[in-house]
Amino acid sequence: MTAVRKPVVAGAFYPADPDVLRRQLTQFLSEADNAPAGRPVPKALIGPHAGYGYSGAVAARGYARLAAARGTIRRVVLIGPSHYLAFKGLAVDTAQAWETPVGTVPLDTEAVEKLRRMPMVGELDAAYQREHSLEVHLPFLQHVLGDFRLVPIVAGETPPEVISAALDVVWGGPETLIVVSTDLSHYLDYAACQAIDGRTAAAIERFDGDAITAEAACGRTPLRGLLLAARRRGLSIERLDLRNSGDTAGMRDRVVGYGAWALYPPGAAAAVEPDDARAEVEAHRPALLNLVRAGIAIGFDTGRPAEVNRAATLPALLARHGAAFVTLKRNGQLRGCIGSSMARRPLIADVVDHAFNSAFKDPRFPPLSLLEVAALELSVSVLTPPEPMQFGAERELVAQLRPGVDGLIIGDRGRGALFLPMVWGEIPDPRLFVVLLKRKAGLGDDHWSPTFAARRFRAIEVKGHMVEGLVPPGGRDRFGWNPGRISASG
Repeated sequence: MTAVRKPVVAGAFYPADPDVLRRQLTQFLSEADNAPAGRPVPKALIGPHAGYGYSGAVAARGYARLAAARGTIRRVVLIGPSHYLAFKGLAVDTAQAWETPVGTVPLDTEAVEKLRRMPMVGELDAAYQREHSLEVHLPFLQHVLGDFRLVPIVAGETPPEVISAALDVVWGGPETLIVVSTDLSHYLDYAACQAIDGRTAAAIERFDGDAITAEAACGRTPLRGLLLAARRRGLSIERLDLRNSGDTAGMRDRVVGYGAWALYPPGAAAAVEPDDARAEVEAHRPALLNLVRAGIAIGFDTGRPAEVNRAATLPALLARHGAAFVTLKRNGQLRGCIGSSMARRPLIADVVDHAFNSAFKDPRFPPLSLLEVAALELSVSVLTPPEPMQFGAERELVAQLRPGVDGLIIGDRGRGALFLPMVWGEIPDPRLFVVLLKRKAGLGDDHWSPTFAARRFRAIEVKGHMVEGLVPPGGRDRFGWNPGRISASG
């Protein structure tokens, strides 16, 4: 191969024009920046490799976590599957550098040489000539990290033990990032893709590489190797996104799945309780509650969710991707509760949409009436990112739960359910908490299987009343809101 590998999918998988590419990367990353204050820098990322129009927003959820590592991460080990050439083992590259439309990245030739001396590792230029699974990650890495050296690896048919051993050779310290490139299921209908990708995500979060089939992830081989290495080293893992092309690019009859995960060194990802996050949410209590009021008021006026003014200048909390639940009560009794467990859009949009749905679309209740408004109590719970729990039996899961603190998400066999931390007030017993959550998911009280997965989170809650601060009803704009659109002021 020549000294510099030229890009082969620029203009197809991502823009070939440098300015257009930079603008697209900037947009993806700004929309994806949902990292809580003080979140540690990942040691490894798992991300997709499709065209940016399909998977760029998902990949960006991982790369946004590296913003604080610019100048610290000086080497990236990038490993992905071979799509065009069948071979056994791992292929390293003979080039001196890789080029993209936004610049050239030198290879860490010393690390490449160390790998080349290992069993089942060799030079195979043909593995790189058409391969896109590594190239599409490089512009993101250049944009976020600036200067670094690259260690590219294309994986053929290779046991996970071999890949784990290779990663050990180049593991390094905080100066080294490992990126595994993989898409998930391919060309299924939307519902089937969601079910299979949900099971694959649960396996990834259990570090169970054996449960991931070739049909479930095209990058299964390098993924299994990373999971083995991560399990041996005691890393923790955080799901950042799980979507498919039906979510990002339209058609839902034949979709491809994408996911993003961050892996952290032992102890580094202990939940950031977020004294800072709590203070930030509580400081925006009036704005969050006003968004709920506005979403409900506009729902009465228009019969549909409010439109968020995306051109408005927003506080950072509302502009970041966030997940929230909106809960409505009347005379202390639940009147509606709808929310998101994963952050997939700006928090302002999440809150406004859930305000409307809690009032008018919760299937457990009839639509809210004007006669109920005066006694309506409001609650907004902003969720921290869910963190997978490790356990081998239900009793171990129950023992880890912190009553009054943890929210819990469970899933198995395509079914899932969530309890917010506030539910501990009604179900204080951890064993019963899990049983009733299984029942909510449509699983039996005694249901258990090796694929049962659980994630816990915290929720920062602010409360208020619907009538607090509102003008008396009157005319079309009966709640004192300008119908149809919500901006930064709520």
